[in-house]
Amino acid sequence: MARPVGKILRLLLAVAISAAAALATVRLVTPADGDPGVRRQLAFLRDRLEAGSAEDAQELFPEGYFFSYALYGLTAVDQRDLAAARWALSHLVSDAGRAPFTGDMPLQYGVFYRGWVNWLRGGILSLQPTASRDPAEVAAFSSDAAAIAAAFDASPTPFLESYPGQAWPVDSTVAIASLRLHDKLLTPASPQFDITVIRWLANVEARLDPATQLIPHTADPSTGSPTSGAQGTSQSLINRFLPEIDPAFARVQYTRFRTWFLSAPLGLGPTVREHPTGVNGPSNVDSGPLVLGTSLSATAVTIGAAKLNGDESLADGLAQFGEVAGLPVSTPWSKRYAFGAAPIGDAFLAWSKSARPWVAEGSPPPPRVLSTWWRLPLLTLFLAVGAFPWVLAAALRRRRTAA
Repeated sequence: MARPVGKILRLLLAVAISAAAALATVRLVTPADGDPGVRRQLAFLRDRLEAGSAEDAQELFPEGYFFSYALYGLTAVDQRDLAAARWALSHLVSDAGRAPFTGDMPLQYGVFYRGWVNWLRGGILSLQPTASRDPAEVAAFSSDAAAIAAAFDASPTPFLESYPGQAWPVDSTVAIASLRLHDKLLTPASPQFDITVIRWLANVEARLDPATQLIPHTADPSTGSPTSGAQGTSQSLINRFLPEIDPAFARVQYTRFRTWFLSAPLGLGPTVREHPTGVNGPSNVDSGPLVLGTSLSATAVTIGAAKLNGDESLADGLAQFGEVAGLPVSTPWSKRYAFGAAPIGDAFLAWSKSARPWVAEGSPPPPRVLSTWWRLPLLTLFLAVGAFPWVLAAALRRRRTAA
């Protein structure tokens, strides 16, 4: 009796392994589901937010609560869901949303908080016809943009403080993008903050990371000098926003970013490294655990950066690889990755997959960097895994017959 049961269990295991390999193959060669999948992700995220996922994320890193709602709201804008975007903004401008960003800084609440909130405010206005925009929302957007611009104009450095005594250039990049969005929406004939943005760009170019000539990960808050080199988690975000600020500068930075950070560990990929090629640095709270130098969060966010830079082949490749590595679970009503264990990761991925320009008209495609044959090593691996149980079973039968 034990022998037939064991045989059935082995058969079921072989079928399961082959089915998993077949499913991975289908996901790898099928285009990612785009907006329909994003809308199902938003349904999952709304349910999790209402159940307290933002508060849970806050226990993991300082911007957990903020990013949970901000990314939901930004994705809602990309999906043209005005009510959902306003709902997210209401949580960001609450006491809970502002709580981590206290302290004495030239720009109240710091450039991280002010920049992301202003970007979302502008996105909400962009969904409304000019004649019917909410006057209170217009006034808040204008007031915040003016305060952000004044802080940059008065600063000796292009990188304002996010927290007292701490400056991350990526946060200033988001804030500057919000000024470009303001000028497009409210003052297109005579851009109000054009001089501020031009000055910022010049000051940034004078303070690039010497090793990579990219915008650094951290900077001295009083001088703007780099205090650490470029890193994948911040570069993926920076390159999402630079095309909205200055397409020419963005193209140069994006090309360098791909050169230094795009990788395919073991020939499988594409992925994005946390540290430049040739540098083996540690993980951090933003990157998450590094797998052969790869940051899963930077890889997910680069989907959006590639889209904004016109690099559709790379964006599609990263998204398709994510459909395999991300272990998505779909229903007709919702979609989650990694079995829904980390909703903040779903939020970043949804925002990346739904990316579209808010200011720029769209960038021309850069030279293709992802080979048209990039799937071949993975397909070979899946074929080998799927066939292995049956090849092994056949070999064992021949051995028993020979004996």
